[in-house]
Amino acid sequence: MAGQGTKREWTVTGMDCAACTVKVTRAVERLPGVSDVKVALMAERLSLNLEPGGTDTGEIEEVVRRLGYGIAPKGEAAARKTAFVLPGSAPGADHAGHDHPGHDQDSPATADDAGHGTPGHVHDDPADRGKPWYRTGKGRLVILTGALLALAWAFELLTSAELGYWAFLVACLIGVAPVAKRAFEALRMGQPFTIESLMTIAAVGALFIGAAEEAALVVFLFAVGEVLEGVAAGKARDGIRALAALVPKTALLEIDGGTREVPAEALEIGQVVLVRPGDRIPADGEIVEGAGGVDESPVTGESVPVAKAPGDAVFAGAINAEAALRVRVTRAAADNTIARIVRLVEEAEEARAPTERFIDRFSRWYMPAIVALSALVVLVPPLAFGQDWGTWLYRGLALLLIGCPCALVISVPASIASALSSGAKRGLLMKGGAVIEAAAQVVQVAFDKTGTLTHGRPMVTDLVPAPGVGEAELLAVAGGVEAGSSHPLALAILRKVQEAGVAALPAREGRAIPGKGAEAVVGGENAWVASPRHAAEAVGLSDAARAEALETEGKTVVAVWRAGRPLGLIALRDEPRADAAEAVRQLKAMGVGATILTGDNPRTAAAIAGGLDMDYRAGMLPADKLEAIRGMAATGGVMMIGDGINDAPALKQAGVGVAMGSGTDVALETADAAILRDRVTDVPALIRLARATMGNIRQNVTIALGLKAVFLVTSVLGLTGLWIAILADTGATVLVTLNALRLLVLDPAKE
Repeated sequence: MAGQGTKREWTVTGMDCAACTVKVTRAVERLPGVSDVKVALMAERLSLNLEPGGTDTGEIEEVVRRLGYGIAPKGEAAARKTAFVLPGSAPGADHAGHDHPGHDQDSPATADDAGHGTPGHVHDDPADRGKPWYRTGKGRLVILTGALLALAWAFELLTSAELGYWAFLVACLIGVAPVAKRAFEALRMGQPFTIESLMTIAAVGALFIGAAEEAALVVFLFAVGEVLEGVAAGKARDGIRALAALVPKTALLEIDGGTREVPAEALEIGQVVLVRPGDRIPADGEIVEGAGGVDESPVTGESVPVAKAPGDAVFAGAINAEAALRVRVTRAAADNTIARIVRLVEEAEEARAPTERFIDRFSRWYMPAIVALSALVVLVPPLAFGQDWGTWLYRGLALLLIGCPCALVISVPASIASALSSGAKRGLLMKGGAVIEAAAQVVQVAFDKTGTLTHGRPMVTDLVPAPGVGEAELLAVAGGVEAGSSHPLALAILRKVQEAGVAALPAREGRAIPGKGAEAVVGGENAWVASPRHAAEAVGLSDAARAEALETEGKTVVAVWRAGRPLGLIALRDEPRADAAEAVRQLKAMGVGATILTGDNPRTAAAIAGGLDMDYRAGMLPADKLEAIRGMAATGGVMMIGDGINDAPALKQAGVGVAMGSGTDVALETADAAILRDRVTDVPALIRLARATMGNIRQNVTIALGLKAVFLVTSVLGLTGLWIAILADTGATVLVTLNALRLLVLDPAKE
């Protein structure tokens, strides 16, 4: 079984289109003992489960290399085979590279290429990044193919059409040879219907009917299309690479009273680094000395510097805008916020949208259908109606080329990859195409209150001790119960205890009561801090009327008591975020409803909801929120916004669970999506991005199918020939890719 296998990962270089991922996937999944094969185009990653005693890893790598791609275990250089060498080039030049952020160095390649780095289908090479197109391996091969074509035309002009034919024949054969070799390798692996096989059939067929000039032109245009595809794929990947490049390479580590420059990736948890004004912070950490504004826009997209002081968390990649800061490292380089964002965006490719899965299934039978249709176009008119064989063979070949589904197959993943990169730059993280598609269909948004619609930093406003109890005793017991808790209300009480100069009583066996409060053994006796409703049931409520009055003012009230002895009430207030009302307005303008789901009391919830013009449901336990989400889902897509911990059941139940939080583990890993900036207006922005992405996908599918339909008809009618067919095919692929790249500059915050 797949679950018993070992997960293995490789870096695969040279993939620049969706057809590449399909070829690798289908070739590898046929191998014995291999299951759960996933190939990510933008992340350049192959992952699979390998069962004990199954295929050797060396054989897996050999299969990928035979298809013409570079491959190596994750973290190592991905070398590919090379056979076709340009005149004046060293073997392997510009055909292999070490694919790591920030490194654009050439590395030697092994021998005996399958031809993927040759005219016809030259793929993205890490060694070529940052170079002008004409200095890349792909660019030089296009120039070579074009030069051969130009020489053939010149030879024809200077000699005769008959000799010119042989010149075009030579140009075509040189260009199509590596394509044919790859087509043969794919055929051996059970993939007869690849773009290489269609190109080979079309070129050989054109030569067979004496159209050598057009065959050579088709090979050249195909190579040009591949260059454009590679450039477009590189642009899409650059968004992810730019994120990884945000973290500085070096850091000033404090050692023995001085500082020493060390590699940022070598920093260890607990070490202290000095960050000078204007420098980027080299690691996730906590400020131990210094205060000032920190520009977090590279990480969260927040344009205004955030004031930071000792004890505040900072992100790797953020810019220290003002005073010098001493920062204690809290995360290793491989686990900092940017590294996790990059990892999340890369892994999101594997969570494929339903639309993408449908198109993939569609393409599986579409290609054989096009080949069958082409065969009918070639055979039926001559056999049934006595038409000219040469004419209909030519039209059938044109139909074969125009029928290639590259543009259709890449239409969805190109849009998804662009949307993921665009969102990541703005602090909006979505875990894959399935999440984007679900978010686009949302008609209801459910909000947790504390820490989501409100700041999550409530302040104690009132202390109401029971008769015979002093404020100090009330705070000492409450502080003992809440010690160690990270709940916002608990932290507010602990801050009040500290401000009042009261020593919290020692406590043990503390535990949370979900949706109700907390309890612990304080000073040898059980004690509780919980909601008034729960306190009333346990005979721990000292003044019900006062509790109701405080709640009517929009405050959250907790009761403190020991077994059978009320100690008093503590009232807290957590103000709504400044942009909460604007976020609700935007959601309503988009036709999306907004509801508060909170465990707080109805009076406090009503006060908050009234100010924000929202519906609300109060006094809810986690199970109640779960049922509420189920009920709301009956009317359409539901998005739940929460903190990722207390609302975990509801987040999982919702069509899209979104965690708010500035880069916390929970925010990045628990829910389907995360909002890194603590902005409520990012909720409608996330939905807006998802809707724009689905609109972009629909445009791409329309472009791909529309062009196919037009040129299929014109090819059959003889209005367009081979070179127009291949130009339309590669043109459609480039068009949908460029259209998808528009999402990289989309600002979803704008209505």
